[in-house]
Amino acid sequence: MPDKVVDASVIAALAFEESRADEAEGLLQDASLFAPDIFPYELASVALKKTKDEPSRRFDIAMRLRRALSIRVDLISTAPLELLELAFETGLTIYDAAYLHAARGLGCPLVTFDKKLARYARQITRA
Repeated sequence: MPDKVVDASVIAALAFEESRADEAEGLLQDASLFAPDIFPYELASVALKKTKDEPSRRFDIAMRLRRALSIRVDLISTAPLELLELAFETGLTIYDAAYLHAARGLGCPLVTFDKKLARYARQITRA
């Protein structure tokens, strides 16, 4: 099984049955998944936004979040000062820098639907 760092956009697409859910499933198939320790909070943030947009789906969204959080993703501790430097270097947010940092640290691909983050992630696989 190959190792991959996965960001919240990919798991959210799968969990909340977004338009790229099938693509997300294919990207994650047969992989050991890793993410920075902010990952569960980012998924909860997605769920909050979706609930605010569609309050009548609150229970369904919460259940989907629960399932998403049950997916086996090993969390990697983040170092705020290192993330700060990486964010300055790349122009990424601290949150996106955490995913990039995890992928660099593990030396494995980063799976994301965020275009800017994906651009930096491709640099890791070419290095």
